[in-house]
Amino acid sequence: MKKQKKPKNELFEWVKALLIAVALAGILRYFFFAPIVVDGSSMMPTLKNGDRMIVNKIGTPKRFDIVVFHAPEGKDYIKRVIGLPGDRIEYKNDVLYINGKAYKEPYLDKYKKAVADGPLTEDFTLKDYIGRDTVPKGQIFVMGDNRRYSKDSRQIGTIPLSKVVGETNFVYWPVKDAHMINK
Repeated sequence: MKKQKKPKNELFEWVKALLIAVALAGILRYFFFAPIVVDGSSMMPTLKNGDRMIVNKIGTPKRFDIVVFHAPEGKDYIKRVIGLPGDRIEYKNDVLYINGKAYKEPYLDKYKKAVADGPLTEDFTLKDYIGRDTVPKGQIFVMGDNRRYSKDSRQIGTIPLSKVVGETNFVYWPVKDAHMINK
């Protein structure tokens, strides 16, 4: 004689599936991805106040990536990576020089043309702001794209890689402004 299987409790199965889904979502959010809302205008014109983005927590920041990090005053900031460990950074005549080589910043071209009263980025060397010639090991130098109105490494110093939450490169909200970020 065969034993009859007990009918599964459908409610229990739904609750179990829901708990697994919530646990997976929590793991993904904690270890891999997190949402962020841009607060302020320091990344204009690339990002606008209120833009919603997803932060990818996997990987190491690369030059010109837009990263989210824990700032010294306890807030999370979103800025562009300009200098990597060991880099010499200098701005001269609104041109970025890294290790003596000039770099184009196409994400600033439109903004530079709109500025009529001087350069978008003032002349400086890394030593002017952090008292060193190079970005320290294990740290990055970040700047907002709105160079005149950004609290970044020029004011708060270099950022330890351990404080970087992750990189972001896609605006998903508002939907009409959804786009990939250009480097």
